[in-house]
Amino acid sequence: GEMRDSETIATALTAAETGHLVLSTLHTNDAIQAVSRILDSFPTANQPQIRQQFSLALAAIIAQQLVPGVDGQSRWPATEIMIATDAVRSLVRKGDDHQLRSQISVGRNDGMMTMEQSLADLVRSGRITRDTALAHGFRTDDLQRYLGA
Repeated sequence: GEMRDSETIATALTAAETGHLVLSTLHTNDAIQAVSRILDSFPTANQPQIRQQFSLALAAIIAQQLVPGVDGQSRWPATEIMIATDAVRSLVRKGDDHQLRSQISVGRNDGMMTMEQSLADLVRSGRITRDTALAHGFRTDDLQRYLGA
């Protein structure tokens, strides 16, 4: 289900720490916002402990949005994928969340991609238009760089 409050998030973390695979939803635009939302749901005094727990329990965060296809009827998933590599876990643990974006953008070999990389891939494959990608991207400069403009 959806993680809406600190009690639900704490329960999910505890379950993950005991070896359970926990899949949940959270309403955010990207992976970094998901990390922030999870951590910010706890009091500041508890955040170092939560960061430690979360960094160990995390497997991946996938953000997605469905974008209209070139035919006007189909929809294609644009996804941002952050895999919990050692570097990502370390950044979460240390509180260096602002560096997660760069880890995602250079982590393609680890299975990661930013939303802008995904949108650019959809444009290059002919599934969506450039205008659609620009309307659904969050970082226009990055998207234009990936599109070669």
